[in-house]
Amino acid sequence: MIMHFQFKPLYENKNIPGWNFSFYHKKQKFTGIYHQTGKIEWTKNLPEQDEIETLTSQVHELMLYHVYE
Repeated sequence: MIMHFQFKPLYENKNIPGWNFSFYHKKQKFTGIYHQTGKIEWTKNLPEQDEIETLTSQVHELMLYHVYE
């Protein structure tokens, strides 16, 4: 389960899509870049292979809810 999800624009010009995000999962901090295409670039602590699909899906849902709503 993702906790303390945060995001902020990647660029000063907020009309350019792209966001930095961070969250905690199992007491470990994860960070990444969410690109306009929906591609996620993990920048700190790549999730374990068996969790990457679930966490990627949860990040997509949170970004859709917070950014594109």
